[in-house]
Amino acid sequence: MEIVRLDHVNIRTTRLDEMIKWYTDVLGLRIGFRPNFPFGGAWLYAGEIAVVHLIQIDEASAIGSEASLKLEHFALRANGQSEFEERLKKKNEKYSCVELTDANLVLYNIWDPDGNHLHVDFALADSADDRVAS
Repeated sequence: MEIVRLDHVNIRTTRLDEMIKWYTDVLGLRIGFRPNFPFGGAWLYAGEIAVVHLIQIDEASAIGSEASLKLEHFALRANGQSEFEERLKKKNEKYSCVELTDANLVLYNIWDPDGNHLHVDFALADSADDRVAS
């Protein structure tokens, strides 16, 4: 047996519509097929892969700052760094950008409407290509 990649992240939320809007507007994911579960939610796709599963819950205490939660962040790999940064600025999203030259990565740290930390990673070459094209 060999793990080959992360399949998806499952996020519970009391603000399903707001979360769907954020993940589609800010990250450019799209809503796609979701099995007929007996509870509300949405599967958000990057290409053909459902990378974020949202689940509607009723209790705010089950999300966000609960002390028992241990996930610090999840990350998505992307292309088109300059387009992404422009989207963040246009939508007035709070973010920080970190260049990890020894790992050949540029990381954009962002937070969804429920306060979940994620980052969108770009190859450092993508950043250099964007600078040359400008």
